[in-house]
Amino acid sequence: MFQAAYRDRAAYLPFADALVVADVHVGRDEASTVEFPLGERADLRDRLAGHLDACSPDTVVFAGDVLHQFGSATTRARDGVADLTAACREAGARPVFVRGNHDTALDSVFDGTVHDEYVLRTTTDARVVVCHGHERPETDASLYVVGHDHPAITIEGTRRPCFLYGESAFHDADVLVLPAFNRLAPGVVVNGLRTRDVQSPLVCDIDAFRPVVYDEGTGEALTFPPLGEFRRML
Repeated sequence: MFQAAYRDRAAYLPFADALVVADVHVGRDEASTVEFPLGERADLRDRLAGHLDACSPDTVVFAGDVLHQFGSATTRARDGVADLTAACREAGARPVFVRGNHDTALDSVFDGTVHDEYVLRTTTDARVVVCHGHERPETDASLYVVGHDHPAITIEGTRRPCFLYGESAFHDADVLVLPAFNRLAPGVVVNGLRTRDVQSPLVCDIDAFRPVVYDEGTGEALTFPPLGEFRRML
């Protein structure tokens, strides 16, 4: 099992000196029917800046669905992506963008290369690939870090975003599924979820994945038994 530092909807991989976030969904507030500002832009920027300050990563990888709306990007969405890019560069981190299924206009809002998959440089012989997770990856890896499914879990009546970690879960590679970084994106509750309901082809048996919940109160991550076992306790 690869060691990661789990944070609020983000994971820092110390062996790659990389912070990974997924499903930022910039522009999610614009798509809402709520008529007053939801504060998405400041929330995304400030929380990312907090992770950057705490982890000081060399690289920040945005693992797909950076944008929410399909088609052309709005001015507000463009400015939101620029905020995130600027936060990375101001912290001395290199921003890397990976394309998700929503990101048809991502090339128009980022001034660098947009990747379908990104191989992280690591201090080990392991190959770590970051992709969105909506398609089967083309690159073999020891660990895949993905998003796409927005996992959440309900424990004692409280719904929380969660990570899912599966050892040897996809072609003998480990798989880490990240929750949506955008707090306006609804999470998919995994308590009663079956594999056939999961959208990512990298999750071949969801019962084998361990939920990991970041506790904001203590700043610690709680790792639970594999979901097939844990769901009987919920």
